[in-house]
Amino acid sequence: MYRHTKQVVSAGVPAEQAKKAIIMLHGRGASASGIISLKDHLDLADFAIVAPQATEHSWYPYSFLAPVENNQPALDSALEVIGSVVDDLKQQGIAQENIYFLGFSQGACLTLEYTTRNAGRYGGIIALTGGLIGEKPVNESYKGDFGNTPVLITTGDPDPHVPVSRVNESVDILKGLKADVTLKIYKGRPHTITGEELELANAILKR
Repeated sequence: MYRHTKQVVSAGVPAEQAKKAIIMLHGRGASASGIISLKDHLDLADFAIVAPQATEHSWYPYSFLAPVENNQPALDSALEVIGSVVDDLKQQGIAQENIYFLGFSQGACLTLEYTTRNAGRYGGIIALTGGLIGEKPVNESYKGDFGNTPVLITTGDPDPHVPVSRVNESVDILKGLKADVTLKIYKGRPHTITGEELELANAILKR
């Protein structure tokens, strides 16, 4: 099983000059440069944009619905990489409430898992087709107070990788930690990112 080395692709405003930052997490088989290309469709003119790269292009080896221990040590290593990126941004002068997250698919699952394990006030959280990780969500893993952080969670119904039932469970947990969650479920939508989802993401980025 693999661990991740910290490799980060950057774009936008240099972090030390920016007031806001977004951490973008790619899906399985994809890349940091691929997810960062979404910047062309998002309102990120004044953002520092950072996208870590997963070793072997996958944040963890098995389905996000597998028992957590089956995806170790890759999962813990991935969470550590995100934590390190957050710390870097804070050290460069960006407050946590001005740090945003965006992930797609496996990256959306990881986005939700990291932020819900470390609930606090963030700028916004955008999880495009994802849910909390594990055979079943373990509530004691998730603590803190989101302080009404705006959260967008989307998925298709059905989605080949992300069951709607897990998305709904995840929404309930985030709401319990005082996140301001918007959930959008698209009937028959393939495993992709639609223009409407990007518009909803922009609404959060403009807040």
